[in-house]
Amino acid sequence: MVVALALVAGLFVLPKGIVKPKEGKSEMSQQAARTANRDNGAAAPSTASVDGSAAPAGATAEQPHMSMTAEQRKEISTLLAKYSAERDPMAKLRVASDLAAKYRAVERFDSAGYYYEQLAVARPGEQTWKRAADSYFEAFSFAATEERQKMLAAKTRELYEKVLKNNPENLDAKTNLGMAYMASDNPVQGVTLLREVLVADPRNENALYNLGLLSIQSNQNDKAVERFKELTKVNPENINGQFYLGVSLAKTGAKEEARAAFQKAKSLSSDPALVASVDEQLAQLK
Repeated sequence: MVVALALVAGLFVLPKGIVKPKEGKSEMSQQAARTANRDNGAAAPSTASVDGSAAPAGATAEQPHMSMTAEQRKEISTLLAKYSAERDPMAKLRVASDLAAKYRAVERFDSAGYYYEQLAVARPGEQTWKRAADSYFEAFSFAATEERQKMLAAKTRELYEKVLKNNPENLDAKTNLGMAYMASDNPVQGVTLLREVLVADPRNENALYNLGLLSIQSNQNDKAVERFKELTKVNPENINGQFYLGVSLAKTGAKEEARAAFQKAKSLSSDPALVASVDEQLAQLK
């Protein structure tokens, strides 16, 4: 339990783009539905929230990962008005599908998740629930505050549980559910789920990667090296795997091996942010 709690604390300092892994379930779910990721929306995000002119009370100041153009705002506003006015159930679902796609395109992930959930409620099944869960999971991954992280994690867990009820062997859903549990009052369950994934599939990249990150955050650096070495053996071109292999090796004092892993990561991508991160890590090895 002590290790699991340490893992949770470490998740809050993970870089953006990586998942940072006792309230009532119904209350948490309602809060998640009321909040639209980085566009201050409501359960059904309002036109005002898209325009940014009338945020509701208690809305966050979190900024979008990707800004909307004036044309995109207009398209979404038009669809929101159509969704609110539509009375035919089938037509309303078609608008919901369009809204989900538009929100996803501009990276308002839990707004997309809300509408994907409406589709799943109407047509429940493994894939429809997973589409909604995946969107909320992405919102959870980018949550800027602990409060939002916990709120979105609760919704994420609720939806992935529905996926697994339809198919207990969906390992992607189980992996993401495990990471969502890291922001709950039962982080041990999260680690257990990730380990179950590796039992079912020892070469599962997502589970190896996330367990490696958790090992770094709990200062189990030898274990992190083990996880990332296995990951890069499974897929030598996994950029994040190579980078964090370098990080974990550096923490164990294996500087030459760490340097090789960082150089490998750098060779796999020309992304300026990655290159800058690698160069910073290499400078620290000197």
